[in-house]
Amino acid sequence: MDLMLRSLTLLADPTVIAAMLLASVYGLAVGSIPGLTASMAVALIIPITFFLEPVPALAAVMTLAAMAIFAGDLPGALLRIPGTPASAAYADEAYRMTQKGKASQALGIGLVCSAIGGIFGAILLITAAPWLARIALQFSSYEKFWLACLGLTAAAAVSQGHWSKGALSLLLGLAIAQVGLDPVSGQLRFTFGVGDLTAGFSFIPVLIGFFAIPEVLRYAFGAGRTAERVINATTGLFQGLWTDLKRLKWGIARGSVIGAVIGAIPGAGADIAAYVSYALSKRLSGHPEKFGTGITDGIASASASNNSSIGGALIPATVFGIPGDSLTAIIIGVLFMKGLNPGPTVFLTNADLINAVFLSYLIANLLIIPFGFAAIAGYQYVLRVPKSVLMPVILSFCIVGAFAVDNTMFAIVTMLSMGIIAYILEEGGFPLAPAILGLVIGPMLEETFLTSLTRARGDPLAFVERPVAGGLAAVTILIWLMPLAAWLIRLIGNRRERRA
Repeated sequence: MDLMLRSLTLLADPTVIAAMLLASVYGLAVGSIPGLTASMAVALIIPITFFLEPVPALAAVMTLAAMAIFAGDLPGALLRIPGTPASAAYADEAYRMTQKGKASQALGIGLVCSAIGGIFGAILLITAAPWLARIALQFSSYEKFWLACLGLTAAAAVSQGHWSKGALSLLLGLAIAQVGLDPVSGQLRFTFGVGDLTAGFSFIPVLIGFFAIPEVLRYAFGAGRTAERVINATTGLFQGLWTDLKRLKWGIARGSVIGAVIGAIPGAGADIAAYVSYALSKRLSGHPEKFGTGITDGIASASASNNSSIGGALIPATVFGIPGDSLTAIIIGVLFMKGLNPGPTVFLTNADLINAVFLSYLIANLLIIPFGFAAIAGYQYVLRVPKSVLMPVILSFCIVGAFAVDNTMFAIVTMLSMGIIAYILEEGGFPLAPAILGLVIGPMLEETFLTSLTRARGDPLAFVERPVAGGLAAVTILIWLMPLAAWLIRLIGNRRERRA
């Protein structure tokens, strides 16, 4: 208790409070612009942290990360353009609600569930960081492989329409992920002599192209000019929210736990956590056919998961100095810069300071509610702009966001070409979510499979010999076999009815 009081005293400094408030505004602004990710927002603020003391500098970084992850929901719900990769899992669901005139409900449930997930991740970070970090480090390439396979099964849940179109969309995403250097041997694949393809397709330009460009093209071809727009997204923002929260409480809790666990596994991240949570919510729902049509069930669990994953990723980052994703890798750099070498000894040598950093992350997630409401109130004015003006502005932001990733014209070409492909796919009834999922999980799946096979010297049994790997394999294979078992049961039942 004395430790917590000393840490809170450090946070009560006016400089710390000012840094957190300014970081909140900056994080919401950057996170809501498509292409400018939370990692990029944190990277851009690092030069300013040079001039700050350790506590205000790290508190600002933590606040910025929490705000930027939530802010990605705003353009996802109102424009169908996810501001951050973590928001892509449920951007289509939220946008469907906006088309029904329910933008306020979509943004309200996303806002509160983001705060709940973030608070859960922060509490877990404060109370159980060393213990959970040891569990996360037990995940070798074998466990990560089965986790990636489990993530790919989410493609069946996020697909809308015929399963074959969802499967082809998933294969397209996996194929795009194959371009570039082999992660193990370093051999070039599918580059066709184009030097810009050596590093493969950058994820952010592809993501922007898949979600933003089809909307621009639909408007250009006249299909979107009569689309309904919400004039006041904050009207009734919390109307019916308590009822939804009570009904979805177990899904929100499940998403928070999934986010924290997946976030703590190095190499995973908020985007994978959000997709897995969305898929599991659909799988366990009593009305899975409604997912994708615009319901809060598809938003609550996933939005809690992507915010909770940040707290999870900070566990191995602070306890062992192992980043869970690109965002925590940058945060580790800031810790080193301020003389806090990540590792078990940091809790002995700088206990007050590191706990103050953890508490700042908890406070940042509490601040999401008021600051998020203000951001929604301001962002809804975007929808009042005539689409003849809005669409060119969106396209300009997309170009800037794509270029900012690699500072190359090839990123812009990637975005535009992927956008045209996405438009053709959607017009043909192919869902885009499985393609994005394949692009996210494909590199992790391939690298862990090849690494594991090399370690096992070609022995496939090595993939299930470890207890955790065997458990994940059993769960994954069971999920794969469930549709076949259900089909066989229906077939046997129909035959018995005919005989009767």
